Amino acid sequence: MALILYQRDDCPLCDRALDVLAAARAPEFETVWIDGEAELEARYGARVPVLHDDARDHDLGWPFDADAVRRYLAG
Repeated sequence: MALILYQRDDCPLCDRALDVLAAARAPEFETVWIDGEAELEARYGARVPVLHDDARDHDLGWPFDADAVRRYLAG
């Protein structure tokens, strides 16, 4: 499983998402900042934070809680 958390700079919701992922005991993930990346801004824009499973090409968009993250990871 290759997880990516798409975020923006100065994003309070992104900070909350990090806390939720910690509470869910999510496995390691890569953080990708979408600011200044036209393709990523077009895809994720105002939806961030977004947790993306690259192996399944599936997104979990905000808002999510620890239970939702666990269900998402279980597949």
